[in-house]
Amino acid sequence: MTLKPNVQSFWDAATGSWQYVFHDPQTKEGAIVDPVLDFDPADGKTSTENADRILDYVRQAGLKIVWILDTHPHADHFSAAGYLGQKLGAPRAIGEKVAEIQSVWRDIYNLPDGFPEGTGYWDRVFADGDSFKVGDIPVDVLFTPGHTLATITYVAGDAAFVNDTFMMPANGSARADFPGGSSAELYDSLQRILSLPDATRLFIGHDYPAEGAEPACIATVAEHRARNTHLKDASREAFITLRDERDATLGLPDRMLAALQVNLRGGQLPEPEADGRSYLKIPLNAF
Repeated sequence: MTLKPNVQSFWDAATGSWQYVFHDPQTKEGAIVDPVLDFDPADGKTSTENADRILDYVRQAGLKIVWILDTHPHADHFSAAGYLGQKLGAPRAIGEKVAEIQSVWRDIYNLPDGFPEGTGYWDRVFADGDSFKVGDIPVDVLFTPGHTLATITYVAGDAAFVNDTFMMPANGSARADFPGGSSAELYDSLQRILSLPDATRLFIGHDYPAEGAEPACIATVAEHRARNTHLKDASREAFITLRDERDATLGLPDRMLAALQVNLRGGQLPEPEADGRSYLKIPLNAF
């Protein structure tokens, strides 16, 4: 019998991001997935409203957090993994290919040889096929590149945290045009996720609802097979063409050039300079 974790979702309207806490209802052990550190690009300030909401829920529910999990280095928000790791004393993890993204972006930012420091910003980096447990809930790691070259999916019992691969069925799939992304790899990753059992709950990373509509975060494998607008009745070649044409019309997320400098450090701000402040480096005319 497939075990069913309890899943609590948290919406960040500023970035359209979904964050999750899942836990084993028997042992009360849990994990946090893709938490958001708030960042206001207009005034350059970070804050912890989203992460503190998660902390409040964890405490009220009486959970013991045993993992803080990122699915990839996010382009649209800062990761709160570093902050939550300090608060909860829980290990932080991401996929092992993150080192390759660090190398790509080191060149884009023209950073010194001292950056990146590899995967040492995380307590563990997962490879495809790795597994671990949260309480008695088995968690399998699937390598699902395309949106980025390092994206992984966590399959926890009947719940899969599929990050920026699927959107809700009516909105299809996530973009694949960031450095190292690939619409062809994204198609293959989507098909791999769709090979999970029909009843598997897929929890997405983002939703951008129409004005007045409520954001949504969950659909089953069966629902995506039947209704996903980018995959229903589409060949691999048709999907690649559709995705590439769509991506060519999209601008960069407004936090991307700031966020990656934090997320490639595991959610830590750059080291303070002589005045005690951290600074972000923005490449001009690079995109």
